[in-house]
Amino acid sequence: MTQVVSPFDQLRSAIAGSVVTPEDPGYDDARRVWNADIDRRPAAVAYCETTEDVATAVTAARRASLEISVRSGAHSTSGASVGDGGLVIDLSRMNDVEVDPERRRAVVGGGALLRDVDAATQAHGLAVPAGEIGHTGVAGLTLGGGMGWLTRRHGLTIDNLLSARVVLADGRVLRAAEDENPDLFWALTGGGGNFGIVTSFEFALHEVGPTVHVGMLFYGVEDGPAALRTARAAIRDLPADVTFQVVALHAPPAPFVPEEHRFRLVIALAVVGFGDESSFGAVVDRCRSGVAPLFEMVGPMPYTALQQMFDETFAWGVHCYEKATYVAELTHDVAETFLAGLDGMDSPLSVVHFYVLSGAYSEVAEEATAFSGGRSPRLAVFLVGAAADAAGLASQRAWSRAMFDALAPHSLGAGAYVNGMGADDAHRIRDSYGTKYDRLARIKAVYDPENVFHRNGNILPAR
Repeated sequence: MTQVVSPFDQLRSAIAGSVVTPEDPGYDDARRVWNADIDRRPAAVAYCETTEDVATAVTAARRASLEISVRSGAHSTSGASVGDGGLVIDLSRMNDVEVDPERRRAVVGGGALLRDVDAATQAHGLAVPAGEIGHTGVAGLTLGGGMGWLTRRHGLTIDNLLSARVVLADGRVLRAAEDENPDLFWALTGGGGNFGIVTSFEFALHEVGPTVHVGMLFYGVEDGPAALRTARAAIRDLPADVTFQVVALHAPPAPFVPEEHRFRLVIALAVVGFGDESSFGAVVDRCRSGVAPLFEMVGPMPYTALQQMFDETFAWGVHCYEKATYVAELTHDVAETFLAGLDGMDSPLSVVHFYVLSGAYSEVAEEATAFSGGRSPRLAVFLVGAAADAAGLASQRAWSRAMFDALAPHSLGAGAYVNGMGADDAHRIRDSYGTKYDRLARIKAVYDPENVFHRNGNILPAR
């Protein structure tokens, strides 16, 4: 009798890592992703340990006609990193971070998390601009653009990307940089996971920290109009070394929050200074000058703590839905629409973020990267509906969509930051990339003509 060997048994014997199937212990843990609203059953999860493992897994999946999902930090809100019946290529074991402090460079494995990078680089007083939740994967964040507290100071994550090692759909491994496969490199600077699996990134680093200046000033929603007028004025002439956000959230049960205000819906003006304390202090004083905050938290903070400030709020197991858009300014109409839309934000886990994008962000030419957003000064708006369970998420999904629709007349077109879009935003991809879309489609046709890597903000290969 001829024994049939499954493709997964073959894959197990071919890679240094391991393969988990539904028959194996730990399968339910292996298929989990950060967003608990995603419940999918892949045919197998391949935990890769080397670039060669990744190439072998891609080839095996294609031979077996299995859809490929790529997972780094598993933080995709839409669940792009896991699919039903396919092969998940998991990079989490490829999480090494090598820092060259003399050259201010870091080589980061495709499975590293932001907190891995921050810990390794801050040991030398250095950092790369990234996101704001420590358990986010570097790969997905970077390939979509990467914005956070350092964006006004040092640009997007992709603005600091020097090279990448990429496994293509046909199993080849290439280096992409400005001097090698430059078309592929350009596509990786914002084009998402459309062009291959990046197993390592090389970044330029900047002197940051180890301590930064942080101010969080909290206002009641009834004082929202006055607080947002103050924010609008502060945003218009921010010092280069200060970043700013407007956040709507429910006050956490933290020591700095007076007990009578815990879990209350509030507006926070977040000020972070990376340079002279006086410039930071001037912005904080300006925020205080409009209307008195209910309470505040102002003082020095380790940069690594700043980077993980929202980790607990968005811990693994949250049920989450997200919409995103851009607005040019925090105008009276935008502020009024935003405040009116807070009525349905009744989960203590839901959040609205207005990221101020200017300074170094706007010093990069529009066509220099594939980023899905213009480089003119603007605010990126994230409407994050979150709850402890699926039943609670239903109302927050409806709230997020309703506020998105209300803001649409004030938005900069129909597009958005691809890292803030979900499965129901596929129709917005072309608008998000604008004139860059056709170039990306041509590059896609060269490196992934069969659209193997399509579990993402998908760009169809040009025909």
